[in-house]
Amino acid sequence: MRCAWATISELDQKYHDEEWGVPCFDDQKLFEILTLEVMQAGLSWSTILKKREGFRESFEQFEIHKVSQFTKDDVETLLQNPKIIRHRQKIEATIQNAKIILQLQKQYGSFHEFLWSKFEHTPIINHWEKMEDVPSSTPLTEQLCKEFKKMGFKFIGPTTLYSFLQASGIINDHLDSCPFKHK
Repeated sequence: MRCAWATISELDQKYHDEEWGVPCFDDQKLFEILTLEVMQAGLSWSTILKKREGFRESFEQFEIHKVSQFTKDDVETLLQNPKIIRHRQKIEATIQNAKIILQLQKQYGSFHEFLWSKFEHTPIINHWEKMEDVPSSTPLTEQLCKEFKKMGFKFIGPTTLYSFLQASGIINDHLDSCPFKHK
């Protein structure tokens, strides 16, 4: 009875059971989740999970400071790497997003503090019966997306942002019938 999307492969199931929807308060992990969601735009989640180790290797284990210092030469090298999604705008967005996260860390003490404060430090727990009921974005995420774009985040639309919030546990969209809803 787990969420239907998690039955595609063992990799999807493991991700669903152990990570998706679990509240995250670690900036490096949040940066990884955000990057994976950016990379997923237009692709299947299974594809991203299969390349996850390649992303970790290529993006310095998602050490925000290191990624923020990537150069044009680094971008060109990454565009040749078959272990990741070779999409120039997504790679450049990842570097830009790292720079913005560093600014937020200086301003708020941490990226997670900034993010969770937008939700009063409390996850939104939705109650869906079927996967078809789960939205791809909401007015709240559309508004937050505008704020992210003003700050300089790249390649983040309302759907990508909503998926990021689901993955990081800020929005719990496990179906009510899913045994992992409250774990």
